[in-house]
Amino acid sequence: MSDNIKNSKSPIERRKFFKMVGSVMAGGSILAASGFLLNRSKNLQASYYWQIDPEKCTQCGKCETHCVLPVSAVKCFHANKVCGYCDLCGGYYRSNVKDLNTAAENLMCPTGAIERKFVEDPYFEYSIIEDLCVGCGKCVKGCTSFGNGSLYLQIKRDLCTDCNECAIAKVCPSQAITRVPIEQAYKLKG
Repeated sequence: MSDNIKNSKSPIERRKFFKMVGSVMAGGSILAASGFLLNRSKNLQASYYWQIDPEKCTQCGKCETHCVLPVSAVKCFHANKVCGYCDLCGGYYRSNVKDLNTAAENLMCPTGAIERKFVEDPYFEYSIIEDLCVGCGKCVKGCTSFGNGSLYLQIKRDLCTDCNECAIAKVCPSQAITRVPIEQAYKLKG
């Protein structure tokens, strides 16, 4: 029986045992530290979001075409408080329309995302149908050129995937898109 014990694996030497335990502990510590740093990095990213500065935006059209989503997270917003409720709205109608009617060829928005409601003569209320808006910025450009600029583009927080590096921000010619703390309110126009 003593021969069988001698032929089996010999017990680990004390020095090798402590070296092996030390390696396991060091590896575990490295994994724990990297997990902590990764989690902290994710939490820091979650506390920031992308936002458009309406004062810098040039309505270049890249928000519509460069977002990673099939329909851009950038939408048109309307600053009702600064709107003139004009009958001839530069964001609603194309320039040089012959008749002020709602025929598609007369309208600025290619998707019909701007709704116009009569208030009283000569005032109309304009609202954005978010589901139809693609973030092209044509209405914003028209409103800025021929109106008071009450229409503007902004990234909707609930739609944005909050990419670590926003594809639109990378191509924005005016650098209007920046990452801001979540506590900061939407930058409004007006």
